[in-house]
Amino acid sequence: MKSLLRAFYFVKPYAGISILSMVLLLGVVVADLTIPRLTQQVIDEGIFKQDMNTILTTALLMLGAAALSALFAVGNTLLSVRVAQGLGADLRSALVRKVQTFSFGDLDRIQTGQVLVRTTSDVNQVQMIVLMSLRMLTRAPLWMLGSVVMLVLTSPQLALLMLALAPLIWALIWIVAAKARPLFLKVQKTLDKLNQVLQENLAGVRVVKAFVRAEHEKARFDRSNTDLTAKNIGVMQLLALLIPTMQMLVNLGMVGVVWFGGKMVVQGDFTVGQIVASINYMSYSLFPMLMLGGMVGPLSAADASAERIWEVLDSTPEVQDRPQIQALDGVKGRVAFEGVCFSYNHDRAEPVLNDINLVAEPGQKVAILGATGSGKSSLVHLIPRFYDVERGRVTLDGVDVRDLPLAALRAQTGIALQETVLFSGTIRDNIRYGRPEATEEEVVAVAKAAQAHDFITSFPDGYDTVIGQRGVNLSGGQKQRLAIARALLVRPEILILDDSTSAVDVGTEAKIETALEQLMADSITFIIAQRISTVLNADKIVVLDRGRMTAEGTHAELMKSSPIYQEIYQSQLGNGEGRNG
Repeated sequence: MKSLLRAFYFVKPYAGISILSMVLLLGVVVADLTIPRLTQQVIDEGIFKQDMNTILTTALLMLGAAALSALFAVGNTLLSVRVAQGLGADLRSALVRKVQTFSFGDLDRIQTGQVLVRTTSDVNQVQMIVLMSLRMLTRAPLWMLGSVVMLVLTSPQLALLMLALAPLIWALIWIVAAKARPLFLKVQKTLDKLNQVLQENLAGVRVVKAFVRAEHEKARFDRSNTDLTAKNIGVMQLLALLIPTMQMLVNLGMVGVVWFGGKMVVQGDFTVGQIVASINYMSYSLFPMLMLGGMVGPLSAADASAERIWEVLDSTPEVQDRPQIQALDGVKGRVAFEGVCFSYNHDRAEPVLNDINLVAEPGQKVAILGATGSGKSSLVHLIPRFYDVERGRVTLDGVDVRDLPLAALRAQTGIALQETVLFSGTIRDNIRYGRPEATEEEVVAVAKAAQAHDFITSFPDGYDTVIGQRGVNLSGGQKQRLAIARALLVRPEILILDDSTSAVDVGTEAKIETALEQLMADSITFIIAQRISTVLNADKIVVLDRGRMTAEGTHAELMKSSPIYQEIYQSQLGNGEGRNG
């Protein structure tokens, strides 16, 4: 239960409320334990002696104890809910904050579906146990301890009977809990898979319909759903054996009290009031064990969930600021790759990039060209440290980017990723995502540069047009142009366009290039493109093949020296311009 106990660290900000809740719970227990003793008194001193005054007085005291118990219980519940909900909110916030520190490599390892399950289902499991801990789980041992004390005071002989049963019940609880925990961990992992399949189905519903694969996807979901159902049934079947077995042991205890207590009453060593009180205290002492037995399932599930939560919170991001970093002042924007080697998952057997040496000067437009999988995107992702190099280094103005503050480094970089991501909200909000304080004039200026202004103003609401989830109400080219405008608005010293005009027609692409030449005249622009027409006017063209630089130069130079570049050019544009250029 180490993982679950660690989760209670998040209760610390609510310590005052928690303590008050526990005090009220103690009041509930004291009031409840008073009632059996008053019951004994009303029987022995009131009913048997036919003393109406004692009966009335004791009945009023019992009514007062019951009222206090109810009042304290309501207060305890209200405070416990506040603590549990606060802890749940803090846990979710902590998970999201942690995920925001992850590098691309961390997010490659922990999939989106897994993060979603951890911030929802897993947090809910822990939150429920915290609520129960401040109510039932704490009440049960207090109730049991108090009942044992009162039972000993009432009848030491009958207390021995309860003490004989307790180890059996505790052993049963421990065995079932030990077997249930790994089963619940499997359930949550299966829920991860189910959530991943569901997320892929919803995100790719258009592809599913286009390829008439609805039946295939239904079957894939059904397999995950059936697997989850089977694992849930397995763990519930185990827990289903616990409560009936415990009830049988508790009932045996009650029978023992009636049997031995009855004999003592017959022999004149015990009063009727004492046996009634003993039965109540026996039930009070054994019933909490039933409560705890019923909590074995939720406790095991919460501990498994807490372990998964801490797996995220304890993880160390692959990319983070070094202990000693240099200030980033007066950036000129010179970027250099010096003997850079890189591979995903640190797989040195299959490096994505191998011995890359490249220099980009301020004001240059550098184009990266190559076949799919040649390492183009991986190369530019090393500049803002989405990943870190394995060997060699990437420098900005002669300083290793790993020695610079991450936030400051990325603030100097504007990027339009290969997969365009837009957020729910207005078009204006999406363009201003990197600079919320930007003026309307600045927003319009970058929209015009990205050739987005015309289609934006064609909408009835213009820049206030609300974008649907993932930009579903925009075309691919429109989304790409908004992404370029968003990147330009941050006024970057380094602009990275990762195949960000692939859905734009050639004429619009040419207008964007012209605008970029003016806006980025003093900055570096890295352009990754599949269309060679996009890179013809670049100051430097880099050709990658299987992670290695095979050529570097201008279009004219490469047409003379690089067979790979010649092949790409001829396959797309023919050989007329190239041989003259």
